[in-house]
Amino acid sequence: MFGKKDATRTNPDAQHLREVSDIAPPHDEAEPGDARNLEWDEGFRDIKRRAFGRLIDVLDPAAVLRMSVSEGRAHIGRLLSEIVISERIQVSAAEERRLLNELADDMLGFGPLERFLTDDSVSDILVNGTDPIYLEVDGLMKRSTVRFDTNSQLLNVCQRIVSLVGRRVDEASPICDARLPDGSRVNVIIPPLALNGPVLTIRRFRAERLTLEMLARNGSISQPGADLLRLIARTRCNALIVGGTGSGKTTMLNVMTAYIEDDQRIITCEDTAELQLQQPHVVRLETRPPNIEGKGEVTMRDLVRNCLRMRPDRIIVGEVRGPEAFDLLQAMNTGHDGSMGTVHANSPAEAVTRMTSLVTMGYPSLQHSVITEMMATSIDVIIQVERLRDGSRKVTQISEFRLLPNGEYGLHDILVHDIFQPRPGETTLSGRHRFVSAPMGQLLARADYYGEGAALRAALRTDGIELP
Repeated sequence: MFGKKDATRTNPDAQHLREVSDIAPPHDEAEPGDARNLEWDEGFRDIKRRAFGRLIDVLDPAAVLRMSVSEGRAHIGRLLSEIVISERIQVSAAEERRLLNELADDMLGFGPLERFLTDDSVSDILVNGTDPIYLEVDGLMKRSTVRFDTNSQLLNVCQRIVSLVGRRVDEASPICDARLPDGSRVNVIIPPLALNGPVLTIRRFRAERLTLEMLARNGSISQPGADLLRLIARTRCNALIVGGTGSGKTTMLNVMTAYIEDDQRIITCEDTAELQLQQPHVVRLETRPPNIEGKGEVTMRDLVRNCLRMRPDRIIVGEVRGPEAFDLLQAMNTGHDGSMGTVHANSPAEAVTRMTSLVTMGYPSLQHSVITEMMATSIDVIIQVERLRDGSRKVTQISEFRLLPNGEYGLHDILVHDIFQPRPGETTLSGRHRFVSAPMGQLLARADYYGEGAALRAALRTDGIELP
């Protein structure tokens, strides 16, 4: 078992393991960012270095990298037990478990990040070089006591992550978007663009698929409001979901797509694939960055324009951020009813302005009045989501987008969220979703056409709004 003297000379993968195994802080049972994390002591650091060096000598890295995480962890555990006995390393059972946790995380996972990637309460992981890792937990930012020991360790983890989807990050290509196997979104930016070391941002993907019923239970939307959102998706309204960064736009898009019928062909276009549609006939498209020679790029606009030739029933654009806004509006206006997308904006009115600007990026000669009329005849509903200052995420506004008789566009509010002023000492915001008016655009007509008119009227009736 201990006959292999220098694995790095016979297998280059051993050097890879040596690089990713820079010392990581310990596991414990504390909450993310809690000061109760175990203190980092030099004695354990020396033990870990000694155990790792011996482990590299006896380990076949290529074989380990082919194993599943559970198999690799068991294999490392067996070797580590033999090393502790043969080397007469003085550790308690708890310290040996801690040693195994950290070595297995470094070799098989993503080092210090591993514990956060398995914690469902963590929605964002923010790594700024060797500074302590920041976490978003339940909508609020916290500073953990965990950090990467060196920038080289962090860079190596970044390279491992992006290589999972066939991408790279280096001095020639210092910015990269990628995703983890569980669907979590990753952004990496490294020196020389990042001055103090690599910066890694991970937006966690929830393993549990949210539903409108779950959103209603946790207060993100009222039950009648959830019924309205279901109707919007069910009746093939063209919808934009708008909000700021981290407000829950993609989550809401995922939730609403669950109510699309199984007999429709859906094509999704994303920069980094996050949407998890459950329908049987889904085609997923993803953009591609240029190669090292600057060639081969496939933009979002390329994807949206191409999917029009793929006979879609609905087109779902993960995020509209460029000239593809024009192509999406064209699709919405040419028979692809029920298409959806997200846009960064702080209100429905700002979303209209932003969409106008994005269309102008690709078609600068188009007059604003023409673009506005195109939006009014394409977009049926704008849904605003927001992350409030207490960390909660709410649907704060649902508005119809209408073309008025005088040729101007009009945003007609259907549902709003009122926030109540908190009492002294309270940190949690309370509020109420309420319907403020009846639909006046396509929503009512579509509800009647798809046999959902009674459900729409019942939802509105909760706030005393009656429809004929």
